[in-house]
Amino acid sequence: MTRIVFLCVMVMCSGWAGATVLEGVGHANIAEDNLDQARAEARQAAMRDLALQYQTQVSTQDTVENGQLTESKTELSSNVELRNAAIVDEYRRGNLLRVVVRAELSDKSTGDAAACRAGEASALRKRVAVTGFPIVHPSQGGDPGLDDAGEQLPQALIARMQNQNKLQVLGATSLRLFSNLPDAPTTQSNMASNRLTNVVQLARELGAQFVVTGVIRDMGLVDPDAWGTSVFEKMQRGLGFGDKTRRFEAEVMVFDGFSGSPIFRKRFETAANWTPTGSGTAGFASAGFESSEWGEAVSGVIDEMTAAVANALNCQPFMARITRVTDDKVTLASGATAGLRPGDQLNVYRSQRYFDSLGGTPELDDAGVLITLDSVHPDFSIGRIGTTGPQINVQRDDLAIIW
Repeated sequence: MTRIVFLCVMVMCSGWAGATVLEGVGHANIAEDNLDQARAEARQAAMRDLALQYQTQVSTQDTVENGQLTESKTELSSNVELRNAAIVDEYRRGNLLRVVVRAELSDKSTGDAAACRAGEASALRKRVAVTGFPIVHPSQGGDPGLDDAGEQLPQALIARMQNQNKLQVLGATSLRLFSNLPDAPTTQSNMASNRLTNVVQLARELGAQFVVTGVIRDMGLVDPDAWGTSVFEKMQRGLGFGDKTRRFEAEVMVFDGFSGSPIFRKRFETAANWTPTGSGTAGFASAGFESSEWGEAVSGVIDEMTAAVANALNCQPFMARITRVTDDKVTLASGATAGLRPGDQLNVYRSQRYFDSLGGTPELDDAGVLITLDSVHPDFSIGRIGTTGPQINVQRDDLAIIW
């Protein structure tokens, strides 16, 4: 007779009372006198120690046959979120490095947004450029208040994103990225790639890590004659006949500014009763926009767009271009406005292209070194690496990344 016995033990350390500040200890061997690499490894070990202190679940499965223990399995899992981690103590003894990390810990919340949170990068303000949202069928507007929806929609999106104060938002609403709107964002030159080369150029010119754009695909009336000017159509409206519903459908896309690759794409749609501008309703996304049913519904969709873009970008690492390398000194094209501070450390990645795919997405290769920031200015930072740039071939246009 075989019996399987399950034993679950939950060890809790103040995990139910919101965020808890704890300290963890980590060790690492210093190989080839590479102190930066050892520090990074010890820091990761200390963060694992923090997670285990805060909330650890130990699950043991024992298999018993005829009264004898024949198999025992122990699994250990942790469901913890760490924020504001910082090294508060460091001690070296020979080739062994010991660090102490202090951080805030709390239970991970449920949902997709929490599941993909990008660690330390989520606390930094990534730079985002928002372009215009061209209208696929401009004739659907049929009202002066809707003619500029392609610029007013992204401006409303920008205002909401700025109010969140989590991103650096740049407006470029007069720019259009797509020449073939029905098929956007796929390029006609290479239908299989689904990649935009002009995104990279725009991101470089604006100094943006991401480009947010979109297309307004539908703003048509369900019944185009519902607001006709003939006597018969006016009589119909007076008697309550005719469908006055106007549709709204827009697609939002987010592109990585370094590669041009899409990282988020979603369609949003709604429909509600609409009243022409001449009836007292203000223009698209203006101060009085929400006074109409359709305006209120569209405003709600813009709120959904804002939340979706914020969640998508929160899952991405923070990246900054390297603009200058002099010996062991490195200059980054990002600074205090992004949330960087002296003492912050960023991983260096080489940006590489191959001759057989010069137009493809560049590959990032970990250079195995860290940049430690010495001075931080509003729009740029200066730091040092553990060795000279030419020794590891770090050069301009490589990337510094915080995950």
